[in-house]
Amino acid sequence: MSIRSLFQACLLSPLISVATAKPFLGKIGSFAESQKLSDPNYGPVPGEDPLFSTYYGVEAPFPGKLRDVVLPTKYGPPGEDDEVWQNLLSAEWIIFDFYQKAVESFNASAFIKIGMPNNTYQRIQEIRNNEAGHLRIFQNQISPTSIKPGACQHQFPFYDPISFLALVTVLEVSSMAFLTGLVQAAKLPASQGAMIAIAETETRHEVWSLIEIWKTNPFGGPADTTFPYANQILDTTNSFVVPGSCPKLNPTYPSPRQGLPALSAAKDTKSLTPGSNIGLNFTDPTNQPSFAPDKQYYAVFFHGVNNVSVPLNTTVWPASEIRVTIPAQFETKGVVVAVVADTPGAPTKETVVAGPGIILEQPASLATALL
Repeated sequence: MSIRSLFQACLLSPLISVATAKPFLGKIGSFAESQKLSDPNYGPVPGEDPLFSTYYGVEAPFPGKLRDVVLPTKYGPPGEDDEVWQNLLSAEWIIFDFYQKAVESFNASAFIKIGMPNNTYQRIQEIRNNEAGHLRIFQNQISPTSIKPGACQHQFPFYDPISFLALVTVLEVSSMAFLTGLVQAAKLPASQGAMIAIAETETRHEVWSLIEIWKTNPFGGPADTTFPYANQILDTTNSFVVPGSCPKLNPTYPSPRQGLPALSAAKDTKSLTPGSNIGLNFTDPTNQPSFAPDKQYYAVFFHGVNNVSVPLNTTVWPASEIRVTIPAQFETKGVVVAVVADTPGAPTKETVVAGPGIILEQPASLATALL
């Protein structure tokens, strides 16, 4: 249920050495070279250069090796949507590194040996290329009066092709969910349009995964899930970041950051389909929620364009786990985003006290395997 609990496995599992933070193959660009990225005309152009689609090398494509902060080149106020684009760029470094690590860690035969289509590694390279294009698009969306965040070091909880492909599905679904929130945070129509275009590309990646890898119906119902508080989902990806590895001039990621307790289903959960009764698990022992004894709390489940609130009995916690039933009226399609809130419907981000957790419904069997 929780992508954050999955991400935290990278700090606990002895099996993920293949995906730990190691230097990229080839030479990393210098700080001075990274500053050239302030010129939007520098380097290959996404949508014009085939590098961002059909490059099949192992080394990181442009601008993946230019990993330093790009400093402002002008004085003045930030652009109206700069903070949103900075958040998205920081998230994109994580996604790009995820695919780049897989390209470096595996090869075509690794996926063929486990019964995947012969072109699986090629598709992963193509997605990696798309994500490199996203890096450049997001850099160019940030105004010259603001910092363009550089890359941190990252580590990922995959240790073989199957665990990597499982995480692909979770990441792509999560990308679709947080982009619906970022579109709501952006103020300029041009920014909103660009984010929708990126979300459509992420959807293509997810459809490939569902059809070719998991052999399941890719259709998620009449609407994918919209979640209004994108930064809460983005915050879960901080578990990928090696502590202390980010450029010192990077802005806070995400900004603003609430730092909510992580939310997951209990480890012994047998099903996460609609109608299932589950125990809630707050997975970070250093960041636990606090429930007022005289206040009612709710599990708020977002699915499609609607949400359903279910009252919780928090008085039993922490002596006993808090249990809740996933609304049975939901279709077993797409994803469900769950939070704990002190107000029905979680009408503002301040009403959320824990979460979010991502409940994968397609393929449903994968959801419990990732707990």
